Amino acid sequence: MPAPLISILIVSRNPGPRLREALESIWAQNDASHEIVIVDGASTDGTVSWLAANRHRLAAYCSEPDNGIYEAMNKAVALATGDWVLFLGADDLLATPDVLARAAPSLRTATADILVGEAHYTDGRRYLFAGARAAIRRNFVHHQAAFHRRTLFTDHGGFDPSLRIQADYDHNLRLLRAGALYAPLPLHIANCASGGASDSGRWVNYLEEITARHRHHPAWRCWPWDILAVIRYLRKKIVRSLAST
Repeated sequence: MPAPLISILIVSRNPGPRLREALESIWAQNDASHEIVIVDGASTDGTVSWLAANRHRLAAYCSEPDNGIYEAMNKAVALATGDWVLFLGADDLLATPDVLARAAPSLRTATADILVGEAHYTDGRRYLFAGARAAIRRNFVHHQAAFHRRTLFTDHGGFDPSLRIQADYDHNLRLLRAGALYAPLPLHIANCASGGASDSGRWVNYLEEITARHRHHPAWRCWPWDILAVIRYLRKKIVRSLAST
């Protein structure tokens, strides 16, 4: 069988029924040139038996303990065979049944290495590609809406699992420094649940953002954006404190 155009990669641990909804949004796609890869972190909520029963609908699947989401994402990339990879969370949905079919012509003719569409969140936020010039500010690509050439991971390495929340930002900065080309894809790719790890408001999220930024930029360029990260953290903390009173 020829390699598929797109590998859709999902990592999970105790995702509950949302994983089934995510997979249904993929199985409903009217583009046949894709595969699904699931890496599960030894779930204990019935997910393992349900996935085993649906193994015939998955290109690759494993369930075993891991050291966090980014180690699992690296495993998923290693199992993928598609020309392009798209990472979905276990609680994310493809936006429409024809989204892969609509993305396919751009993927087949792309000269860029990463094509970035729109991600919409359940709380009303919409994320569009801000352009590579925005890279130093904060994560400029939401992986639920970004198609990466799979060869990027073999040529430049995968995610750093020592970062628990911002390894995708670190990875994007590394690719950018290596000369990878990012381009917008004017397409709504995914609908995403709010309240993930990067949405939690925890200080570790902002600290990892600062860490990733300093890995790839001189300190003097980072400092203004580091200060802004601290302000964003304090603002979110204050807003959540007021909302709880």
